[in-house]
This record gives sequence, C-alpha cells and structure tokens, in this order.
Amino acid sequence: MPTYDIVIRGGLVAAATGTAAADVGIRGEKIAQIGGDMAGARELDARGRLVLPGAVDIHVHLTSQPGRRNPSGPAWVDDMTSGSAAAFAGGITTLGNMTFLGEGELPLQGLEREGALVRELAMADFVLHPVIRQPDEATLAQIPQLLDHGCNDIKFFISMPGFDLNVGGFLEATARAGAAGLITMIHCEDHAIMARAARDLLAAGRTGMEHYPESRPVVSEVVATERAVAFAAATGAPVYIVHLSSQGALDVCRRAQSAGLPVYVETRPLYLHLTRERFSEPDGAKYVGQPPLREAADVEDLWRGLAQGAIHTVCSDHAPWSLAAKLDPALTVASVRPGVADLETEYPMLYSEGVRRGRISLERFVELTSTNVAKLFGLYPAKGCIAVGSDADIAIWDPELTRRVGAPAFSRTDYSAYDGWEVTGWPLTTLRRGEVVFDGGRVTARPGSGRVLHRGRTRPL
Repeated sequence: MPTYDIVIRGGLVAAATGTAAADVGIRGEKIAQIGGDMAGARELDARGRLVLPGAVDIHVHLTSQPGRRNPSGPAWVDDMTSGSAAAFAGGITTLGNMTFLGEGELPLQGLEREGALVRELAMADFVLHPVIRQPDEATLAQIPQLLDHGCNDIKFFISMPGFDLNVGGFLEATARAGAAGLITMIHCEDHAIMARAARDLLAAGRTGMEHYPESRPVVSEVVATERAVAFAAATGAPVYIVHLSSQGALDVCRRAQSAGLPVYVETRPLYLHLTRERFSEPDGAKYVGQPPLREAADVEDLWRGLAQGAIHTVCSDHAPWSLAAKLDPALTVASVRPGVADLETEYPMLYSEGVRRGRISLERFVELTSTNVAKLFGLYPAKGCIAVGSDADIAIWDPELTRRVGAPAFSRTDYSAYDGWEVTGWPLTTLRRGEVVFDGGRVTARPGSGRVLHRGRTRPL
C-alpha cells in the first residue's frame, strides 16, 4: 500500500466532468493517487465534505504595500500577503493581478517588477496581466515575447480616454497576442458615451450616487463589447470580456459565440447578487463598481448565462478600499472609487446562491471557478482540476455550514458589500501545492511562499 504525505479521506471529489467519492493522496506538491488503497503520514477527514480544485481568481487588484496609491488616486488596502490570506479563506489558491505599466515601462519590465513583489510578499500562486496603455511600437514588439516569459495575456481598457486615439494600435496588439497564443482581456465600456453622460448629470446637478448607473449606461457597455467582438472577428484572436454586467452585452457575446468567434466572458459577484436600487441607500457608494449594478432582469440573465455556458468564469475584480474611502462625501458620479473586496465571499456566495438554489450544477461551479480559467490562461492541467500529476491545490468545503457575512477576516478592508447575508457552503481547509495553508480559521502559509506561474498557450473551451 503506498504511503503519501497527506491523504484526504472520505470526501466527494468534484470535477467539471462529474463527481465521485474518493480518497486523494498527495506527495510533495502533487496529487499522486485518487481512489484505491493508500496510507498517509497526515490524514484530513473530509467525510460529508466536498473536495474541490483550488479556485483560480484571475482578476484582482492588489498593491505592493498597504497605502500605495493606485491609478484612481486613493489607496487600496490589500497587498499580496493579505490578499493571499483572504483568497485561502475563500478556497482560492491562484490569483491574477493586474500589472499597470508605469510611464515608459514595457510589459516585460512590468512583469519583472511585479514578479519581485510576488516572490517577497505572496502566499498564493500568481499570474500577472500586463495592462497596455500606449500600444506604441516598442510595446507591440514585446507581445510575441511574452509567452517565452511565462505570460499568456495582455489587457487594455476601451474605457480609457485615449483608446480611440490609439485604436489601430490596440487592434494590432490583439492580433499579435492571438498569433502568439495569448488571450486579450478587455474592459468594455465606451469612454465617449460615459463622458457625455457624466457631463450632463453634473450640469443638471444630479451628482448623487443614485444617478451613478446613468453615468455609465448599458449602451456604453454594449457598444464597447461589440467593438471587442469585432476585434476577435477581424484578427481571429481570442478575447476575454472582463466583468460583464448586462443582458445587452451578454447578448452580443452570445451571437459572437454562436458564430464561432473565440469570445470568452467573465462576470463578477456584484452583478449576480445586487441591483441598482442599492445606489439609493445612504451608503450606496460602497456598491460602486465599473460597470455599475444593473436591473433585476440583467441579474437573472447573467445566471442563465452561467448555466448555459455563455459566461465562462466568475472572478472578483477584488479592489479593496476602506469604507471611509468609498463613502467620501466629496465623491460624485464623475469621481468614484470603484470595486469591492470579495475574495473571502465570492465563491461561497456562488455556491450558496447558485448550486444550492439549483441555478447551476456543482460541476458547472467547478468549471466557473477553476477549470475554465486554468484552460484560458495557460495553467491547465497543473491548476484547475483534481487529477494525478496536477498541483495539489485543493479546498475542502462544508456544504452545510451557514455563516452570516460581516467584515472580512483576512482582507484589510473593514466592510463587505454583502453585510448580513446568510451564506451556506464554506471552505474549511485549503491546500496550495500540497501545503495546508488555511485550516481551522487560521492561515498558516508564510509570505514569499507563493510563486509566479509560468503559463502556456491559451486553450479554447
């Protein structure tokens, strides 16, 4: 009988293709055996529990240190250490951080700079996304080199003021990325439409947060999503629409997918659980994201998209502020602090509101939280599945545990957008590459134990 470092006993092992009761043997950093006889130097009791792949949240914003100013001006409060801890508590083992390039900084320089921070601060494993602001020739020339350096994507914002002035360069960036086996992440909102809407609101004195959705209307998301789809059609390159929020934009993607275009869609928890009425509350600014919260009909259609496969991933866009920063009375619809902290709650809420309510299957939950992301971003099968030879990234869940959401335990933010929600289904134990990093409500990993992952070509789904 083989003996392993760790054996997880008696759990229901879930994959995108099905579930089965089986023990899991781990040797070193890898899964060595699933099912059959085995012994373990350490055994973890998973009876009555779910044994899931460690989740991959490919879209987060973590700073190098608390208090560092981000591109919007104020300060995010989570660095790669506190962000890793929050991720482990939420069953997440791999994070994808947005790497905003400095003035004159090229993508490979940005990856090296932020990679050094991962090696110093991170506990989770990381991938890094270079954000292209100026698609000049020097930047374009490095895109075909990214895969050799372990990076398989780029990102840009249609919402940036300078996008239209450089649209040819961004189209070329998408084409070069696709030709090199990379995927292009795109933030889809139209700057011109939003600028006009915000200007009109300010002129009319309608500056309160109850008017925020009007400053970034659905049409701005729809037209920008159509442009992203056109980029895929013109170049053949895969595109990944980040944090899609509306039925109108999703319908654009559905038509593209039906036509065989490589268009992949991410949504985030804000758009699955909350609607625009929240902005009329006294603390409505705490719900601000980009795009804004939408209508109840949009929420229901996003859930349909998850179940049908039109939406491929759910990621947090974790952007952690203090509540005081979010509720700054000087802010208007034209000057907001977008994003919320969500690493500890996003997947328990998806399980509670999705799997338990019958909106999505457990297998679909695994696809949305790990398998699809790992395939698109060049990590599969090392990440995103429980299989012999894969990294032992595993979360053991109690599907019956009910907790009331409050302020996060590990993120340095001091509030949750879901304060008071009752959520059923939580991770109890998380392993990253065979090491127990979260158990009994405690994070046991050390800063600097996380890795920058070397990725391969994107895989079509």
